Amino acid sequence: MRLPYLPNHDDSSFFDFLTKQYPGLTLGSHGLVSASEPMRTTGAMAVPYATTVLAIKYQDGVVIAGDRRATEGFQIADRRIEKVFKIDDWSAMAIAGAAGPCIEMAKLFQTELEHYEKLEGMALSCEGKANKLGQMVKANLPMVFQGLVVMPLYVGYDVTRAEGRIFKYDITGGRYEESDYHAIGSGGKDARNTMREHFRKNFSEADALTLALLSLYNAADDDVGTGGPDLIRGIYPTAKFVTAQGITDVVDDRLKAVYDEMMTARRSRET
Repeated sequence: MRLPYLPNHDDSSFFDFLTKQYPGLTLGSHGLVSASEPMRTTGAMAVPYATTVLAIKYQDGVVIAGDRRATEGFQIADRRIEKVFKIDDWSAMAIAGAAGPCIEMAKLFQTELEHYEKLEGMALSCEGKANKLGQMVKANLPMVFQGLVVMPLYVGYDVTRAEGRIFKYDITGGRYEESDYHAIGSGGKDARNTMREHFRKNFSEADALTLALLSLYNAADDDVGTGGPDLIRGIYPTAKFVTAQGITDVVDDRLKAVYDEMMTARRSRET
């Protein structure tokens, strides 16, 4: 069997290669309409939308977290969607927006960084990774006009500066660094209000996790698109710590313990 012709590829960017040689496989090549747009008579489909994600700095790094709900119009499309992804050993990203393209961007970003490291023999800097993600967001701009918005929140541990860093993006790929915390998605404003009230410099790991979960809980209380902890089904937010030691997943038992303590405190205040 004859293998298909592959052109010479000297660029260390897998995303650039895909864009030039196989544009149909890149972001911005889809033809769907998001659930935030009205259903049209042309047969366009509504797609699930991922909602609230956030990141908070603390003394050892950053905690990044997101709720598990995806909505499709006024319905719940998925109760267990993953919105927080490990990208490499020192970085993670969370996504809000049209669920399919968001997850696709996360996977493509993982491949991009692996490809670069294999060809160059070294990893991109934290700044370089943030810039690369901005290029991907910019490439999705044509789909934004169809309602397929992809909004990532990127977190990296900068080994040269020995600190965690948080980057947010606008729909054109503009990159902005946050100094302490940030939240995006339909419940992002509510989550930021909670973080603004309770955030302190040099939080411990436990305090940062508690604030992250409290912020998501308050966002779910005011925003129908954000899912709170489901104690019956045992569904809790996804949370990861990004530190000099790498990426650490927060297990459900620890999340449950934080929420149990939070609920107990609230009940005691109401009695």
